[in-house]
Formats: sequence, C-alpha cells, structure tokens
Amino acid sequence: MIRRTLAAALLVLLTAGCGGGSAVSDYGKVVKGAKGATVRVEVRSGQRFSLSVPENASVGDSWDLVEVPDAKVASFISEEHESDGGGPGSGGTTYFVFNGKQPGTTEIRLRDCWRCGQDKTPTTEESKQQSGEAIFAVTVVSAR
Repeated sequence: MIRRTLAAALLVLLTAGCGGGSAVSDYGKVVKGAKGATVRVEVRSGQRFSLSVPENASVGDSWDLVEVPDAKVASFISEEHESDGGGPGSGGTTYFVFNGKQPGTTEIRLRDCWRCGQDKTPTTEESKQQSGEAIFAVTVVSAR
C-alpha cells in the first residue's frame, strides 16, 4: 500500500511540470531588436510577427512593452520567453508577438529596465545606464 502511494505521488510530481510552455507556437516573422536600436519592420495585413530581444533575467534584464501600439495597425497577442538552454543563469530571448491589422504605421517600444525591481524604475546610476529601449517602426501593408 505504501509503495503504491509513493509511486502515485512520484508520478504526480513527474507529470506536474509537463504540459506547460508557450501560449503561442507560431511566432510568425521574427524581427530582432536591441537596446538603443531602431529597426524597421514591414508586414502584411493578417501576418503574425514577433519582436525579439535578448534577455537574461539572472543579470537583471526585464523587458516590457512600453504601451500597446495602435490597435488598428497591429494587435498585441502575447509575450513569450525561450531559454538558450545553457543551464541556470543562461540567457534567452523574449518575444513580443503581434498580428498585422490594417495598413498603416505604428511605433512599438520595448523597454529593458535593468535591475529595477517591482516598480520598474531604475534605482541606481548603473541601473539607469544599463536600461534602455528597443524601438520598432512597424509598417503594415495590404495583403496581396
């Protein structure tokens, strides 16, 4: 009886971590950005696209969408994180996933508030210097 209970408990623990993962499996057109850079992006109406930035939370990176872009031009779907798989402390990539809507232009700004904590405000001079924005100038064109 005890062995069955232990086996059942072990099975529950082993399967508890399964099934998690990304809410989005298709990132669409992936466009890389970085702090201090402005990148031009062109997508078609109805096209999914992702804005990617390198992130390493263990050193203090914390990327956020500054504000939702013009919903007529691009709609925000989700924020996804993927590890580089190098073990504890290794970095990864954060993806901000969008869908192109009607033809037009919008600016999407992502901010890395480095070692800012919960209030998302740099508290030290080093934090202010290491924080920054990646800017994406998005143009949606008609689907052909």
